[in-house]
Amino acid sequence: MTADFSQIRRNEHLPARIAGHIGKEITEGRIAPGERLPTEHLLAKTFGVSRSVVREAIAQLRNEGLVETRQGVGAFVLEAQGRGAIRIEQTALSDRETFRSLFQLRMPLEIEAAGLAAVHHNDDDLKKLDDALARMTGAEKWTDQGIVADLAFHRALAIATRNEYFPLFVGFIAERISLAINAARAAAVLEEIVETTIAEHVAIRDAVVTRDPMKARAAMRSHLIGAAARLDLTLEIS
Repeated sequence: MTADFSQIRRNEHLPARIAGHIGKEITEGRIAPGERLPTEHLLAKTFGVSRSVVREAIAQLRNEGLVETRQGVGAFVLEAQGRGAIRIEQTALSDRETFRSLFQLRMPLEIEAAGLAAVHHNDDDLKKLDDALARMTGAEKWTDQGIVADLAFHRALAIATRNEYFPLFVGFIAERISLAINAARAAAVLEEIVETTIAEHVAIRDAVVTRDPMKARAAMRSHLIGAAARLDLTLEIS
């Protein structure tokens, strides 16, 4: 069978949408177990996006256990029995209550991730956080690349926990939340929501640098409460 990447619409350029499309090609057998995905360059050209967006999409597929990446070689489809059991179809999140439940799960995970990152981070982790912030605050902050950088920040923070499961679960949830982030940006005064979001991320980064887990957790909690409000979500918060 031949994989078909022609059906993705021009307005579906976020990494989660691309990952969902490739994931469907895998689960429906058009890309076989053991087969290598097309190169980042070819996928970027096919979907009409940058390579960094493709990289984020492949990271999501890896988080879902659909592919494994081999340094310098590429991404390969895993055998069905080796794939992760967690999978939430993006279409399911069109239900507001389902989406709210996922966001509610995000709260304790990311708050604790911030606390652990404050304790366990190293210089390389800080560089990744700062690189993501630089992309969030640069000229691309008004585009989809600002969302890609936002996700990269949260993934870098999860990696800094030094707990291998935080990147897996935080990355999985954040990728799905990203579509709602894009919707919130479209519905709001973009300048206001972008600048507020950047300020919240800077506060998280600064708290992590102090190696104060309580301060880092508080900064993340404030960010997530703000993010929920921007999505008009009412959460049960203790």
